[in-house]
Amino acid sequence: MMHWEKLLSAKRWGNEDRFKGNQKEARSEFQRDYDRIIFSSPFRRLQNKTQVFPLPGSVFVHNRLTHSLEVASVGRSLGTIFYNRMKDEQPDLDETCPLLIEAGNIVASACLAHDLGNPAFGHSGESAISHYFASGEGKIYQTKVSPSQWEDLIHFEGNANALRILTHPFAGKGTGGFALTYSTLASIAKYPCASLAGHNKENIYTKKYGFFQSEQSGFEKIAAEMELIRVQDDPVVYKRHPLVYLVEAADDICYNIIDLEDAHRLKILSYAEVEALLLPLCNDPKLPARLSEMDDDDAKITLMRAKSISTLIWLCSNVFYNEQEALLKGDFNKSLMDAIEEPYLSTMKAIEKISIKKIYNYASVVQIEVAGYKVMGGLLEEFIPAYLENHSKYHKKLVELIPKQFLTKENDTYTKILCILDFVSGMTDLYAVELFRKIKGISFPSMS
Repeated sequence: MMHWEKLLSAKRWGNEDRFKGNQKEARSEFQRDYDRIIFSSPFRRLQNKTQVFPLPGSVFVHNRLTHSLEVASVGRSLGTIFYNRMKDEQPDLDETCPLLIEAGNIVASACLAHDLGNPAFGHSGESAISHYFASGEGKIYQTKVSPSQWEDLIHFEGNANALRILTHPFAGKGTGGFALTYSTLASIAKYPCASLAGHNKENIYTKKYGFFQSEQSGFEKIAAEMELIRVQDDPVVYKRHPLVYLVEAADDICYNIIDLEDAHRLKILSYAEVEALLLPLCNDPKLPARLSEMDDDDAKITLMRAKSISTLIWLCSNVFYNEQEALLKGDFNKSLMDAIEEPYLSTMKAIEKISIKKIYNYASVVQIEVAGYKVMGGLLEEFIPAYLENHSKYHKKLVELIPKQFLTKENDTYTKILCILDFVSGMTDLYAVELFRKIKGISFPSMS
Protein backbone atom coordinates (compact mmCIF):
# COMPACT_ATOMS: atom_id res chain seq x y z
CA MET A 1 0.00 0.00 0.00
CA MET A 2 1.24 3.50 -0.84
CA HIS A 3 1.35 6.28 1.76
CA TRP A 4 0.87 10.02 1.31
CA GLU A 5 3.89 10.77 3.46
CA LYS A 6 6.10 9.10 0.82
CA LEU A 7 4.05 10.07 -2.24
CA LEU A 8 4.60 13.78 -1.60
CA SER A 9 8.24 14.56 -2.22
CA ALA A 10 9.78 17.99 -2.79
CA LYS A 11 13.04 16.56 -4.13
CA ARG A 12 13.93 18.08 -7.47
CA TRP A 13 14.95 16.06 -10.49
CA GLY A 14 18.63 16.59 -11.21
CA ASN A 15 19.00 18.80 -8.13
CA GLU A 16 18.24 16.35 -5.35
CA ASP A 17 20.77 17.75 -2.89
CA ARG A 18 19.07 21.13 -2.78
CA PHE A 19 16.12 19.93 -0.68
CA LYS A 20 17.21 18.98 2.83
CA GLY A 21 13.87 17.82 4.18
CA ASN A 22 12.56 21.08 5.66
CA GLN A 23 8.82 20.61 5.28
CA LYS A 24 7.94 24.27 5.73
CA GLU A 25 10.35 25.26 3.00
CA ALA A 26 8.99 22.50 0.79
CA ARG A 27 5.54 24.06 0.72
CA SER A 28 6.73 26.61 -1.81
CA GLU A 29 8.52 24.10 -4.05
CA PHE A 30 5.38 22.88 -5.81
CA GLN A 31 4.29 26.41 -6.70
CA ARG A 32 7.73 26.83 -8.29
CA ASP A 33 6.98 23.81 -10.47
CA TYR A 34 3.90 25.58 -11.81
CA ASP A 35 5.86 28.77 -12.48
CA ARG A 36 8.70 26.95 -14.24
CA ILE A 37 6.32 25.21 -16.60
CA ILE A 38 4.18 28.23 -17.43
CA PHE A 39 7.22 30.38 -18.30
CA SER A 40 8.89 27.66 -20.40
CA SER A 41 9.27 27.62 -24.18
CA PRO A 42 7.64 24.18 -24.65
CA PHE A 43 4.58 25.43 -22.79
CA ARG A 44 4.36 28.64 -24.85
CA ARG A 45 4.55 26.60 -28.04
CA LEU A 46 1.31 24.87 -27.09
CA GLN A 47 -0.41 28.08 -28.24
CA ASN A 48 0.16 26.98 -31.83
CA LYS A 49 -0.60 23.29 -31.43
CA THR A 50 -3.98 21.84 -32.37
CA GLN A 51 -6.30 20.66 -29.62
CA VAL A 52 -9.15 19.30 -31.78
CA PHE A 53 -10.14 21.88 -34.35
CA PRO A 54 -7.76 23.55 -36.82
CA LEU A 55 -6.18 26.70 -35.45
CA PRO A 56 -8.78 29.44 -35.80
CA GLY A 57 -9.26 32.29 -38.17
CA SER A 58 -11.90 34.71 -36.94
CA VAL A 59 -13.59 32.24 -34.54
CA PHE A 60 -11.82 31.37 -31.29
CA VAL A 61 -11.43 27.69 -30.45
CA HIS A 62 -9.17 26.09 -27.89
CA ASN A 63 -5.57 25.20 -28.61
CA ARG A 64 -3.28 23.06 -26.48
CA LEU A 65 -2.23 26.03 -24.35
CA THR A 66 -5.70 27.29 -23.44
CA HIS A 67 -6.77 23.70 -22.83
CA SER A 68 -3.82 23.09 -20.49
CA LEU A 69 -4.53 26.27 -18.52
CA GLU A 70 -8.17 25.26 -18.03
CA VAL A 71 -7.19 21.72 -17.04
CA ALA A 72 -4.76 23.18 -14.48
CA SER A 73 -7.53 25.34 -13.01
CA VAL A 74 -9.84 22.34 -12.62
CA GLY A 75 -6.98 20.19 -11.31
CA ARG A 76 -6.13 22.73 -8.62
CA SER A 77 -9.76 22.65 -7.46
CA LEU A 78 -9.77 18.85 -7.34
CA GLY A 79 -6.56 18.71 -5.29
CA THR A 80 -7.64 21.48 -2.93
CA ILE A 81 -11.06 19.90 -2.31
CA PHE A 82 -9.37 16.62 -1.41
CA TYR A 83 -7.04 18.31 1.06
CA ASN A 84 -9.92 20.25 2.66
CA ARG A 85 -11.96 17.06 3.15
CA MET A 86 -8.97 15.25 4.63
CA LYS A 87 -8.32 18.21 6.93
CA ASP A 88 -11.92 18.14 8.16
CA GLU A 89 -11.52 14.44 8.91
CA GLN A 90 -8.07 14.78 10.49
CA PRO A 91 -7.60 18.18 12.24
CA ASP A 92 -3.91 17.40 12.90
CA LEU A 93 -3.25 16.61 9.21
CA ASP A 94 -0.77 19.45 8.75
CA GLU A 95 1.44 17.87 11.39
CA THR A 96 1.08 14.22 10.32
CA CYS A 97 1.25 14.87 6.57
CA PRO A 98 2.44 18.45 6.12
CA LEU A 99 2.73 18.40 2.31
CA LEU A 100 -0.83 17.26 1.56
CA ILE A 101 -1.87 20.92 1.69
CA GLU A 102 0.06 21.26 -1.59
CA ALA A 103 -2.08 18.67 -3.44
CA GLY A 104 -3.77 21.42 -5.44
CA ASN A 105 -0.45 22.91 -6.55
CA ILE A 106 1.01 19.52 -7.48
CA VAL A 107 -2.03 18.54 -9.54
CA ALA A 108 -2.19 21.96 -11.21
CA SER A 109 1.49 21.72 -12.21
CA ALA A 110 1.05 18.23 -13.62
CA CYS A 111 -2.03 19.41 -15.53
CA LEU A 112 -0.05 22.26 -17.08
CA ALA A 113 2.55 19.78 -18.30
CA HIS A 114 0.32 16.88 -19.32
CA ASP A 115 0.28 17.82 -23.04
CA LEU A 116 3.87 19.09 -23.38
CA GLY A 117 4.90 15.94 -25.24
CA ASN A 118 2.14 16.02 -27.84
CA PRO A 119 3.42 16.73 -31.36
CA ALA A 120 1.77 19.12 -33.81
CA PHE A 121 -1.62 18.25 -35.32
CA GLY A 122 -3.12 16.64 -32.25
CA HIS A 123 -3.07 12.87 -31.86
CA SER A 124 -2.54 12.41 -35.59
CA GLY A 125 0.99 13.73 -35.02
CA GLU A 126 1.67 10.79 -32.70
CA SER A 127 0.19 8.38 -35.22
CA ALA A 128 2.25 9.88 -38.07
CA ILE A 129 5.50 9.36 -36.15
CA SER A 130 4.53 5.77 -35.29
CA HIS A 131 3.51 5.10 -38.89
CA TYR A 132 6.87 6.29 -40.24
CA PHE A 133 8.64 3.53 -38.29
CA ALA A 134 6.00 0.79 -38.39
CA SER A 135 5.07 1.04 -42.08
CA GLY A 136 7.08 3.83 -43.68
CA GLU A 137 10.68 4.49 -44.61
CA GLY A 138 11.76 4.27 -40.98
CA LYS A 139 11.13 0.52 -40.92
CA ILE A 140 14.73 -0.04 -42.06
CA TYR A 141 15.98 0.95 -38.60
CA GLN A 142 14.30 -1.96 -36.79
CA THR A 143 17.43 -4.13 -36.89
CA LYS A 144 19.57 -1.30 -35.51
CA VAL A 145 17.72 -0.90 -32.20
CA SER A 146 16.61 -3.27 -29.43
CA PRO A 147 13.07 -4.73 -29.39
CA SER A 148 12.09 -2.48 -26.47
CA GLN A 149 13.52 0.60 -28.21
CA TRP A 150 11.68 -0.32 -31.40
CA GLU A 151 8.43 -0.52 -29.45
CA ASP A 152 9.01 3.08 -28.33
CA LEU A 153 9.29 4.17 -31.96
CA ILE A 154 6.40 2.26 -33.55
CA HIS A 155 4.07 3.39 -30.76
CA PHE A 156 5.29 6.95 -30.20
CA GLU A 157 3.55 8.26 -27.10
CA GLY A 158 3.05 11.89 -26.12
CA ASN A 159 2.82 10.95 -22.44
CA ALA A 160 6.30 9.44 -22.51
CA ASN A 161 7.56 12.38 -24.54
CA ALA A 162 6.32 14.81 -21.86
CA LEU A 163 8.44 13.06 -19.23
CA ARG A 164 11.43 13.21 -21.58
CA ILE A 165 10.99 16.95 -22.19
CA LEU A 166 10.83 17.60 -18.45
CA THR A 167 13.83 15.47 -17.44
CA HIS A 168 16.17 15.12 -20.44
CA PRO A 169 19.42 17.15 -20.35
CA PHE A 170 19.20 18.80 -23.77
CA ALA A 171 22.53 20.05 -25.08
CA GLY A 172 23.47 23.39 -23.57
CA LYS A 173 20.41 23.44 -21.31
CA GLY A 174 21.98 22.13 -18.10
CA THR A 175 21.69 18.69 -16.51
CA GLY A 176 18.37 18.66 -14.68
CA GLY A 177 15.76 19.35 -17.33
CA PHE A 178 13.07 21.49 -15.72
CA ALA A 179 14.23 20.30 -12.27
CA LEU A 180 10.65 19.65 -11.20
CA THR A 181 9.75 17.92 -7.95
CA TYR A 182 9.42 14.15 -7.93
CA SER A 183 5.73 14.37 -7.02
CA THR A 184 4.86 16.59 -9.98
CA LEU A 185 6.76 14.30 -12.38
CA ALA A 186 5.05 11.19 -11.00
CA SER A 187 1.63 12.87 -11.27
CA ILE A 188 2.12 13.23 -15.03
CA ALA A 189 2.74 9.49 -15.53
CA LYS A 190 -0.72 8.38 -16.60
CA TYR A 191 0.65 5.05 -17.82
CA PRO A 192 3.65 4.19 -15.58
CA CYS A 193 5.06 1.36 -17.65
CA ALA A 194 7.52 0.62 -20.46
CA SER A 195 6.30 0.48 -24.07
CA LEU A 196 6.54 -3.34 -24.21
CA ALA A 197 3.95 -3.48 -21.42
CA GLY A 198 1.71 -0.81 -22.94
CA HIS A 199 -1.43 -1.43 -25.00
CA ASN A 200 -2.86 -3.81 -22.40
CA LYS A 201 -6.45 -2.60 -22.07
CA GLU A 202 -7.09 -4.75 -18.99
CA ASN A 203 -5.39 -2.27 -16.66
CA ILE A 204 -5.85 1.49 -16.65
CA TYR A 205 -2.12 2.07 -16.12
CA THR A 206 -1.00 -0.06 -19.12
CA LYS A 207 -3.38 1.12 -21.86
CA LYS A 208 -0.45 3.11 -23.27
CA TYR A 209 3.00 3.72 -21.79
CA GLY A 210 4.65 6.45 -19.77
CA PHE A 211 8.38 6.53 -20.49
CA PHE A 212 10.80 5.74 -23.28
CA GLN A 213 13.67 3.33 -22.67
CA SER A 214 15.92 6.38 -22.42
CA GLU A 215 13.99 7.62 -19.37
CA GLN A 216 13.19 4.29 -17.71
CA SER A 217 15.97 4.38 -15.12
CA GLY A 218 14.98 7.95 -14.25
CA PHE A 219 11.37 6.98 -13.68
CA GLU A 220 12.45 4.01 -11.58
CA LYS A 221 14.42 6.42 -9.40
CA ILE A 222 11.35 8.61 -8.92
CA ALA A 223 9.13 5.61 -8.22
CA ALA A 224 11.55 4.21 -5.64
CA GLU A 225 11.69 7.54 -3.79
CA MET A 226 7.91 7.64 -3.42
CA GLU A 227 7.49 3.87 -3.00
CA LEU A 228 5.12 3.42 -5.90
CA ILE A 229 3.89 -0.17 -6.17
CA ARG A 230 6.02 -2.11 -8.66
CA VAL A 231 3.90 -4.68 -10.51
CA GLN A 232 6.62 -6.38 -12.56
CA ASP A 233 10.24 -5.99 -13.60
CA ASP A 234 10.45 -7.01 -17.26
CA PRO A 235 8.97 -5.05 -18.84
CA VAL A 236 8.68 -2.53 -16.02
CA VAL A 237 5.18 -1.74 -14.74
CA TYR A 238 4.13 0.36 -11.74
CA LYS A 239 0.78 1.27 -10.23
CA ARG A 240 -0.18 4.91 -10.68
CA HIS A 241 0.62 7.69 -8.25
CA PRO A 242 -2.88 8.48 -6.85
CA LEU A 243 -2.73 12.13 -7.91
CA VAL A 244 -2.59 10.96 -11.54
CA TYR A 245 -6.30 10.21 -11.23
CA LEU A 246 -7.02 13.85 -10.43
CA VAL A 247 -4.91 15.04 -13.38
CA GLU A 248 -6.76 12.62 -15.65
CA ALA A 249 -10.14 13.72 -14.27
CA ALA A 250 -9.34 17.40 -14.86
CA ASP A 251 -8.42 16.60 -18.47
CA ASP A 252 -11.56 14.49 -18.97
CA ILE A 253 -13.80 17.19 -17.53
CA CYS A 254 -12.35 19.94 -19.70
CA TYR A 255 -12.17 18.32 -23.09
CA ASN A 256 -15.59 16.66 -22.84
CA ILE A 257 -17.32 19.92 -21.96
CA ILE A 258 -15.18 22.47 -23.81
CA ASP A 259 -15.28 20.56 -27.10
CA LEU A 260 -19.07 21.04 -27.10
CA GLU A 261 -18.64 24.78 -26.60
CA ASP A 262 -16.15 25.00 -29.47
CA ALA A 263 -18.38 22.87 -31.71
CA HIS A 264 -21.24 25.29 -31.15
CA ARG A 265 -19.06 28.30 -31.98
CA LEU A 266 -18.10 26.61 -35.25
CA LYS A 267 -21.76 25.75 -35.96
CA ILE A 268 -21.08 22.01 -35.89
CA LEU A 269 -23.63 21.53 -33.10
CA SER A 270 -26.81 23.55 -32.66
CA TYR A 271 -27.66 25.33 -29.44
CA ALA A 272 -30.47 22.82 -28.83
CA GLU A 273 -28.06 19.89 -29.14
CA VAL A 274 -25.59 21.40 -26.68
CA GLU A 275 -28.30 22.39 -24.20
CA ALA A 276 -29.72 18.85 -24.21
CA LEU A 277 -26.29 17.50 -23.29
CA LEU A 278 -25.20 20.09 -20.71
CA LEU A 279 -28.42 20.91 -18.87
CA PRO A 280 -28.59 17.50 -17.10
CA LEU A 281 -25.10 18.15 -15.70
CA CYS A 282 -25.89 21.56 -14.29
CA ASN A 283 -27.76 20.26 -11.25
CA ASP A 284 -29.75 23.49 -10.98
CA PRO A 285 -33.57 23.30 -11.24
CA LYS A 286 -33.78 27.09 -11.60
CA LEU A 287 -31.40 27.24 -14.53
CA PRO A 288 -33.97 26.74 -17.37
CA ALA A 289 -35.85 29.84 -16.23
CA ARG A 290 -32.61 31.79 -16.04
CA LEU A 291 -31.63 30.69 -19.54
CA SER A 292 -34.99 31.73 -20.92
CA GLU A 293 -34.22 35.31 -19.87
CA MET A 294 -31.03 35.36 -21.93
CA ASP A 295 -30.86 36.09 -25.66
CA ASP A 296 -27.24 35.22 -26.46
CA ASP A 297 -26.75 31.49 -27.14
CA ASP A 298 -23.00 31.70 -26.53
CA ALA A 299 -23.63 33.24 -23.12
CA LYS A 300 -26.14 30.51 -22.28
CA ILE A 301 -23.62 27.80 -23.17
CA THR A 302 -20.92 29.58 -21.16
CA LEU A 303 -23.18 29.48 -18.11
CA MET A 304 -24.07 25.81 -18.61
CA ARG A 305 -20.43 24.96 -19.21
CA ALA A 306 -19.41 26.57 -15.91
CA LYS A 307 -22.13 24.78 -13.94
CA SER A 308 -21.38 21.45 -15.66
CA ILE A 309 -17.70 21.66 -14.80
CA SER A 310 -18.56 22.53 -11.20
CA THR A 311 -20.82 19.48 -10.94
CA LEU A 312 -18.20 17.17 -12.44
CA ILE A 313 -15.50 18.50 -10.10
CA TRP A 314 -17.60 17.57 -7.09
CA LEU A 315 -18.55 14.17 -8.52
CA CYS A 316 -14.94 13.24 -9.28
CA SER A 317 -13.80 14.63 -5.91
CA ASN A 318 -16.30 12.38 -4.16
CA VAL A 319 -15.05 9.30 -5.98
CA PHE A 320 -11.41 10.14 -5.21
CA TYR A 321 -12.11 10.73 -1.52
CA ASN A 322 -14.36 7.69 -1.09
CA GLU A 323 -12.02 5.34 -3.00
CA GLN A 324 -8.82 6.52 -1.33
CA GLU A 325 -7.97 3.12 0.13
CA ALA A 326 -8.29 1.40 -3.26
CA LEU A 327 -6.25 4.18 -4.89
CA LEU A 328 -3.43 3.83 -2.36
CA LYS A 329 -3.43 0.05 -2.82
CA GLY A 330 -3.30 0.49 -6.59
CA ASP A 331 -6.55 -1.45 -6.99
CA PHE A 332 -8.73 1.26 -8.57
CA ASN A 333 -8.85 0.15 -12.20
CA LYS A 334 -10.93 2.87 -13.86
CA SER A 335 -10.91 6.61 -14.32
CA LEU A 336 -12.71 8.80 -11.80
CA MET A 337 -15.03 9.93 -14.58
CA ASP A 338 -16.08 6.33 -15.26
CA ALA A 339 -16.98 5.93 -11.59
CA ILE A 340 -19.28 8.94 -11.10
CA GLU A 341 -22.86 8.29 -10.11
CA GLU A 342 -25.93 8.15 -12.32
CA PRO A 343 -27.59 9.88 -14.08
CA TYR A 344 -24.41 11.91 -14.67
CA LEU A 345 -22.42 8.93 -15.95
CA SER A 346 -24.96 8.24 -18.69
CA THR A 347 -24.93 11.91 -19.65
CA MET A 348 -21.14 11.83 -20.04
CA LYS A 349 -21.41 8.70 -22.18
CA ALA A 350 -23.92 10.51 -24.40
CA ILE A 351 -21.50 13.46 -24.74
CA GLU A 352 -18.70 11.06 -25.67
CA LYS A 353 -20.87 9.37 -28.29
CA ILE A 354 -21.97 12.57 -30.03
CA SER A 355 -18.43 13.99 -29.83
CA ILE A 356 -17.04 11.01 -31.73
CA LYS A 357 -19.84 11.09 -34.28
CA LYS A 358 -20.14 14.81 -34.98
CA ILE A 359 -16.98 16.54 -33.65
CA TYR A 360 -13.96 14.26 -33.99
CA ASN A 361 -15.07 13.09 -37.43
CA TYR A 362 -15.97 16.55 -38.70
CA ALA A 363 -14.45 17.28 -42.11
CA SER A 364 -11.92 19.94 -41.04
CA VAL A 365 -10.79 17.83 -38.08
CA VAL A 366 -10.16 14.84 -40.32
CA GLN A 367 -8.45 17.04 -42.92
CA ILE A 368 -5.90 18.34 -40.41
CA GLU A 369 -5.25 14.79 -39.21
CA VAL A 370 -4.50 13.71 -42.78
CA ALA A 371 -2.34 16.79 -43.35
CA GLY A 372 -0.51 16.01 -40.12
CA TYR A 373 0.43 12.58 -41.44
CA LYS A 374 1.94 14.10 -44.57
CA VAL A 375 3.81 16.91 -42.82
CA MET A 376 5.19 14.96 -39.86
CA GLY A 377 6.04 11.94 -42.00
CA GLY A 378 7.70 14.18 -44.58
CA LEU A 379 9.90 15.87 -41.98
CA LEU A 380 11.03 12.53 -40.58
CA GLU A 381 11.80 11.25 -44.08
CA GLU A 382 14.24 14.13 -44.50
CA PHE A 383 15.85 14.62 -41.09
CA ILE A 384 16.29 11.07 -39.77
CA PRO A 385 18.37 9.74 -42.71
CA ALA A 386 20.29 13.02 -42.79
CA TYR A 387 21.28 12.80 -39.12
CA LEU A 388 21.96 9.07 -39.08
CA GLU A 389 23.90 8.92 -42.33
CA ASN A 390 25.11 12.48 -42.99
CA HIS A 391 27.20 11.38 -45.99
CA SER A 392 26.05 13.85 -48.63
CA LYS A 393 26.16 17.61 -48.93
CA TYR A 394 22.34 17.62 -48.86
CA HIS A 395 22.34 15.68 -45.57
CA LYS A 396 24.87 18.06 -44.05
CA LYS A 397 22.71 21.05 -45.02
CA LEU A 398 19.68 19.47 -43.39
CA VAL A 399 21.61 18.79 -40.19
CA GLU A 400 22.56 22.46 -40.13
CA LEU A 401 18.85 23.26 -39.75
CA ILE A 402 18.61 21.27 -36.50
CA PRO A 403 19.09 23.44 -33.38
CA LYS A 404 22.16 22.48 -31.37
CA GLN A 405 20.10 21.54 -28.31
CA PHE A 406 18.71 18.55 -30.22
CA LEU A 407 22.09 17.13 -31.25
CA THR A 408 24.00 14.46 -29.37
CA LYS A 409 27.55 13.15 -29.09
CA GLU A 410 26.23 9.58 -28.84
CA ASN A 411 26.43 7.40 -31.93
CA ASP A 412 23.80 4.72 -31.37
CA THR A 413 20.80 4.73 -33.69
CA TYR A 414 18.12 4.89 -30.98
CA THR A 415 19.58 7.96 -29.28
CA LYS A 416 20.06 9.81 -32.57
CA ILE A 417 16.51 9.01 -33.68
CA LEU A 418 15.14 10.33 -30.38
CA CYS A 419 17.04 13.57 -30.98
CA ILE A 420 15.22 14.07 -34.27
CA LEU A 421 11.92 13.21 -32.61
CA ASP A 422 12.69 15.82 -29.95
CA PHE A 423 13.15 18.37 -32.74
CA VAL A 424 10.13 17.42 -34.84
CA SER A 425 7.65 16.71 -32.03
CA GLY A 426 8.39 20.08 -30.45
CA MET A 427 7.35 22.02 -33.55
CA THR A 428 4.13 23.99 -33.65
CA ASP A 429 1.62 23.25 -36.40
CA LEU A 430 2.55 26.38 -38.33
CA TYR A 431 6.31 25.91 -38.05
CA ALA A 432 6.07 22.26 -39.11
CA VAL A 433 4.02 23.20 -42.19
CA GLU A 434 6.35 26.04 -43.15
CA LEU A 435 9.50 23.94 -42.76
CA PHE A 436 7.94 21.03 -44.65
CA ARG A 437 6.99 23.29 -47.55
CA LYS A 438 10.45 24.83 -47.70
CA ILE A 439 12.55 21.68 -47.59
CA LYS A 440 10.22 19.94 -50.04
CA GLY A 441 10.53 22.87 -52.45
CA ILE A 442 6.81 23.72 -52.33
CA SER A 443 7.57 27.28 -51.21
CA PHE A 444 10.77 29.27 -51.30
CA PRO A 445 12.26 30.73 -48.10
CA SER A 446 12.55 34.50 -47.83
CA MET A 447 15.06 36.60 -45.91
CA SER A 448 12.40 38.08 -43.61
